[in-house]
Amino acid sequence: MFVDRVQIDIEGGAGGDGCMSFRREKYVPNGGPDGGDGGSGSSIILLAEEGVDSLTALAHVKHWRGDRGVNGGPANRTGKSAQDIIIKVPVGTVVIEAEAGFVMKDLSTPGEQMVAARGGAGGRGNLSFKTSTNRAPRQSTPGGKGEKRRLILELKSIADVGLIGKPNAGKSTLLSRLSRARPEIADYPFTTKFPNLGMVQIDYDHTFILADIPGLIDGASEGIGLGHEFLRHVERAGILIHLVEPAPVDGTDPIENYKSIRHELTQYDADLAARPEILCVTKAELPEGKEIRDQLAELTGGEVLLISAVTGENLNVLLQRTGEHLQRAREQAQQ
Repeated sequence: MFVDRVQIDIEGGAGGDGCMSFRREKYVPNGGPDGGDGGSGSSIILLAEEGVDSLTALAHVKHWRGDRGVNGGPANRTGKSAQDIIIKVPVGTVVIEAEAGFVMKDLSTPGEQMVAARGGAGGRGNLSFKTSTNRAPRQSTPGGKGEKRRLILELKSIADVGLIGKPNAGKSTLLSRLSRARPEIADYPFTTKFPNLGMVQIDYDHTFILADIPGLIDGASEGIGLGHEFLRHVERAGILIHLVEPAPVDGTDPIENYKSIRHELTQYDADLAARPEILCVTKAELPEGKEIRDQLAELTGGEVLLISAVTGENLNVLLQRTGEHLQRAREQAQQ
């Protein structure tokens, strides 16, 4: 099961109580205070780690509580601090404070981490209250409470390029042809239930990560179907490869299908719709391919590639165009 959004409740561990104690030894009159401090409670830390590709584990464990620190002891013994609890999440996880709705952290880099809930501080023993005027303090403090939060974790795929289009447009087939990814492929809609990532080699020195985003339908930007879940994964992609099927199995108009996807992107996020797009008509081996390519070129006023993941037609041109866009994006980022 692939899970890309969960809500969890977390609470840092409480600190150990400080100790109130006086030294009691034979031949040592008026030994004075010797109560030690309590140990700190464990914090709960979120760690972005490569190799973790889903939030499935957190879907089954939604309540996390840190361990309590050990109480302080006599003879100035400090209580042991509890070990922090580390929750591993996929790279690309966005941490949202559930009640206020603001983003706390975007864990977009491997090894990046955040303290989601701090453990409570250890209480003070009576030795720490000793002063020149208070030689025998009889006060100590309890351990502090840990932070308590409700979080929403959202996974947004980290990809340089996103494949978009209607269901059955050939996205999974193209991903399998360009990379070593092996998504499920069949001749019916919605074969892809969740994003698939693949590493694509342009040349000896250049690669990029390609994401196959599940097919979008009308109303996706309003959450119809699994629209929001699907669109969320394409947010990070700097370049979009838009695939249009020339002869859809459901009998719909390819041109209207293209317009529909563009509309959903604009409704969901205008910035997303403004990103560079490489428009391709797939399944070039079909007789309708060239006509649809020409119609889209006239509609958009730009280049439209006619490609085939089956025969390999113009896939080298697609990689070349993608490489050019990526190079421009890198140059702009450096300016």
